[in-house]
Amino acid sequence: MAGLEGTEQPRGHAHAAAARWSPTVEDERALKALELYGNPTEAEVPLPSRPESAATARRLTQVVVLRQWGLPPKTTEDAVLLVSELVGNAVRHTGARVFGLRLHRRRGLIRVEVRDPSRGLPCLMPVQELDISGRGLFLVDKLADRWGVDLLPRGKTTWFEMRVNDR
Repeated sequence: MAGLEGTEQPRGHAHAAAARWSPTVEDERALKALELYGNPTEAEVPLPSRPESAATARRLTQVVVLRQWGLPPKTTEDAVLLVSELVGNAVRHTGARVFGLRLHRRRGLIRVEVRDPSRGLPCLMPVQELDISGRGLFLVDKLADRWGVDLLPRGKTTWFEMRVNDR
């Protein structure tokens, strides 16, 4: 499952994970994704519903949250992980050909949205320690301050919000 690499660390040890994560490794690819697909803060970015689009969504999120908004690496790491989970769900469970990515920021808050044409609602399932799948919404529920689903006339938007410190 995309982004599962961060799950072995308890939330209380987040500083160790942030120290290992190096955003500069992906900077060039992230900037290229922004150039190719567009800025998800300005308009919804349509991405093909394929597993490799999760990497594009992660890169777009990284360049916006870390570079454009200037938020800390730990916030960026969490947002990148969670967008990967929402995209993974959209790709695996909706049958869509395309999904949309949008990022918003307002005072003290960031919001990440993934829109798809399915009206099927995601389901938060109980997770056991040895489960190898089904952890996506569990991670979103644990790391995001709020998350939810907005039903649309044709599809839905699954979103999460994270509180951030404004400088």
